[in-house]
This record gives sequence, C-alpha cells and structure tokens, in this order.
Amino acid sequence: MRLEKLLPRETGRAVCRLFVTAERKSRTRAVQGSAEPPKLVTEAPKLSVVMPAYNEIATIEEILVRVQAIDIDKEIVVVDDGSTDGTRDFLTQLMSHIEAAGSAPASFGRLSKVDNIRVFFQKENCGKGAALRRGFQEARGQVVVIQDADLELDPQEYPKLIGPIDRGDADVVYGSRFLGRSRNGQPFTYYVANKILTVASNVLTGLKLTDVWTGYKMFRQEVLRKIHLRENRFGFEPEITAKIAKSGCRVSEVAVSYACRGREEGKKIGWKDSVRGMWCTLRYSLLPDNAP
Repeated sequence: MRLEKLLPRETGRAVCRLFVTAERKSRTRAVQGSAEPPKLVTEAPKLSVVMPAYNEIATIEEILVRVQAIDIDKEIVVVDDGSTDGTRDFLTQLMSHIEAAGSAPASFGRLSKVDNIRVFFQKENCGKGAALRRGFQEARGQVVVIQDADLELDPQEYPKLIGPIDRGDADVVYGSRFLGRSRNGQPFTYYVANKILTVASNVLTGLKLTDVWTGYKMFRQEVLRKIHLRENRFGFEPEITAKIAKSGCRVSEVAVSYACRGREEGKKIGWKDSVRGMWCTLRYSLLPDNAP
C-alpha cells in the first residue's frame, strides 16, 4: 500500500521526499566509498602515428623520442614485424613498462612519456604492408600517419602534412621527397625506379603525384576504414594509391625533407619490390578489387 494512503496527502508527499533524498545520499556514499574508481571516457587523439618496425634496433628509440617531441595530441602505434636484431626485445621491455605504470606518467630510457604508446607484435615477419594493416586496425586517431622506424623522414613535418586536412582541402596527404627538387640524395637507380613507378601510377590513376613511394602518407581515419588492403610488402604503396584514386578522395602533396640511408644502414626495399610494384600499379589500377 502506498505511503500517501496511510498519511494525509501533504504529509505523505513530504515523507516520500525525505525517503528519496536519503536513498540518493546513501547511493552517493556507496559510490564514493567504492574500491573501483569511476571509469573515464577516453577521447580519440587527434593523430595516430602508425610505426611498422623490422630490425631497427639502431633507430627505434631515437625515432620514438623524435615523434614524442612533436607538440600534437597523438598516440603512437608500434607494430613489430618479427624483428630478430633486438628491436623486439626493446619493444617487449617498453610494453611491460607501460603496463606496469598504467595511466601514471612514466619514463623509459630516453623517453620521458610512454602512456600514449601501444605496441603490437606480428608472430613472424610478414612485410610492411601487413604490419600497416595491423596498425591501421588498432589506430584510434582522427587522422593517421605512417612513420617508418628509421630516421629517413622527420616527424617535424607533421604540422605541414596535417595542414591541408585541417583546412578541409584534402582527405589524404603525401609527403613528397621530390616536390620542387631533384634526387634529394637518393641513389640514381632508386630515383629512376621511383620516377618510372610514379609516372605509371599517375597515368593509370589520373593523379598528379611526384612521389607515390614516399613513406609519409597521412589519411583521415574514415578514408582507411573504407579501403580494403591486401599487399603484405612494399606493394602497399601503389595499392593504396590506386584505391585512394578510385574512391574519389582529395589527395594533396607537400614537400618534406629526406635523409636517405643505404642498405648497409638497414634499407630493405630492393629491385624485386620495384618489379612487384609495377605489377601492383597495373593490377590495382585496372582490375576490380575482388580480382585474384
């Protein structure tokens, strides 16, 4: 039986209000005294830096330091692609340190900040394209940029790359090593192969790029979500370019600095990748995506 029926109407309502107020206070005290703190809602960062890494022990810590030095709201998604030179051990230690620290600020080696770094490991070496697919799946940022784990490309270029996207002028931005300049320190054979592959891509896609094979590519997150990628190695470069062109995305190019390294310093792309690159340029530009 309701309390209002046992007491005069006004008195019953007043008593009910007292019971409700007391119940709310009790619940508040229970929450405040709970051993489990309330869960915080984490907003997506402005930028996800996706970093594939394979046998880069000489540079992995330095490139992480350089990326962290850029003043932009970001997360760093590192994907180790089956490294065997100590890179995987370094990243395993880093991940263990991050997990132990939780959300508390913590440093690691030369890194003064690690709470925005996430590390993932491929079971075996599958190639740059496969590592990037994994990184793209894990990325939470509004914008995604590829950052190789070497020191050829400078993270100081991020503001320049993100500018056309922030202004609403582009959905995808390529950081060209050759825009307004010539070889830029690249060996002649690499330069010629890049030019041939870039011209072929432009003819087939209708784009007007100067450097299809650049490591610096930045995307709006929604662009990556609607593109299905297949290539495991460096064929990723012409594949994603062709699929971006087919999707009708607005593509822009900005000039970036470049410090070329040699094979003795760890450069991995070779002539076989150029041959595969030409096939991928033809295949993904001319054939439907579901073709074998």
